[in-house]
Amino acid sequence: MSRLRIHNFAVSLDGFAAGPEQDRDNPLGKGGLALHEWFFPTRTFKRMHGESGGSTGIDDDFAARCVENVGAWIIGRNMFGPVRGPWADLSWRGWWGETPPFQLPVLILTNHARPSISMKGGTEFYFITEGIEAAFSRAKEIANKKDVILGGGVSTVRSYLRARLVDEMHLAVAPILLGYGESLFADLNLTQLGYEVKNFVPSEKVTHIVIGKR
Repeated sequence: MSRLRIHNFAVSLDGFAAGPEQDRDNPLGKGGLALHEWFFPTRTFKRMHGESGGSTGIDDDFAARCVENVGAWIIGRNMFGPVRGPWADLSWRGWWGETPPFQLPVLILTNHARPSISMKGGTEFYFITEGIEAAFSRAKEIANKKDVILGGGVSTVRSYLRARLVDEMHLAVAPILLGYGESLFADLNLTQLGYEVKNFVPSEKVTHIVIGKR
């Protein structure tokens, strides 16, 4: 049975998972890139982007879980790109160039329909307008009993947590303060929603925390 998992979701000590003023030059918002400095050197990140080498150890062990037993992804429109409103310009095909790192079907939540896109390397982008539950149902069908990974952005993750659809969430808590940006936990009571901390492991760069349903 497919589970909905979140992996490698980085947050600052003050709870922000993205900086402000996201645009084409700052896909993670101003200051947001620093949240992922633990991830970029890992062997998993390098392999996802067609490179060799990379670090091993605690950070890579957690990073690698995002590609284990996965059949599909779900992401929000904000993670796909900075374009807002109707798709007036179909030339935008995501932040990642012609060979995105997913290499699987990716369902994108949006209010505006758009034809699917086939990318190099096996990534297929599908645009879902029926809401989060419909997207998860479709993703499970595509995943064929494998798990579904939920990516960003922050509002997408918050919506799925509120609906108690997330089975497991791996947070990488970076030892930095952003001060402002997109807060993951504002007005979100994970305890009342039935979640608890299952595991935490510190590395030299971040603390890895796994949250799951009680």
